[in-house]
Amino acid sequence: MSDEIAREALRAFVRERDWEQFHTPENLAKSISIEAAELLECFQWGGENLVAAKDELADVLTYCLLLADRLGLDPQAIVLEKLEQTRSKYPAEKARGRSEKYDRL
Repeated sequence: MSDEIAREALRAFVRERDWEQFHTPENLAKSISIEAAELLECFQWGGENLVAAKDELADVLTYCLLLADRLGLDPQAIVLEKLEQTRSKYPAEKARGRSEKYDRL
């Protein structure tokens, strides 16, 4: 998972437009939620619009990367850390093929 090129491109894009002032953690978190809803809309009613989904997913990831950057967090590190936490909650031998929450395994 290498996102440094994307992160640098995003930083430059934002800097060129002087948008840092608008990128508070709260605003970025709101934008993630809004874009995630737009992504969900691509699959509404059982449909599947992959072209639109690709664009919306890019928007979600963009705001996630911007928020991580704003908070001084390394996206790769926090994803891997969370994966380890989730791995202990959902051991493969108990969770394989099941969708129950960890406290019901």
